[in-house]
Amino acid sequence: MLEDTIWRDEVKICFHPIGVIHSPFKKPKGVPIQPIFAKDVDGKVEVFPEYKDGLKDLEGFSHIILIYYFHKAKEAKLIVKPFLDPEPRGVFATRAPSRPNPIGISVVRLLRVESNILYVSELDIIDNTPLLDIKPYVPKFDIKEGARAGWLEKKTEKPIRSTDDGRFYK
Repeated sequence: MLEDTIWRDEVKICFHPIGVIHSPFKKPKGVPIQPIFAKDVDGKVEVFPEYKDGLKDLEGFSHIILIYYFHKAKEAKLIVKPFLDPEPRGVFATRAPSRPNPIGISVVRLLRVESNILYVSELDIIDNTPLLDIKPYVPKFDIKEGARAGWLEKKTEKPIRSTDDGRFYK
């Protein structure tokens, strides 16, 4: 055991939502599995009033990264059958919601900001999902030249499915 990981079993990390994500999807089944499959899906991100000041200057960004809690995910599994492949894969090589820490990320298009409400499109998230954080999407920082997509490399060309079938949710 490495000395700097002694805290592993002693620290509990707690997050509190800063808002809620509103989308047309009331149930997991049928939700696009990634924002690329949600081109015409609009929604709202309601940031709680006490965090409204943190939205200053966000409107200048075309896209934002939403970090959220998969509040309806089934218990964690280390081996999952992902949406884009019938072969079981390690959960950390997928974006499946049933994970040890059920945290999701989505890059969505920011349409406008009105007070504490963000109007977004390309939304692939269930309605009433707890929002943990927002970060600006910055192409110079977020696009990596020469990046590889592992087993997904060939699966994204002709995906076998583009919507959720409910397999990872309660």
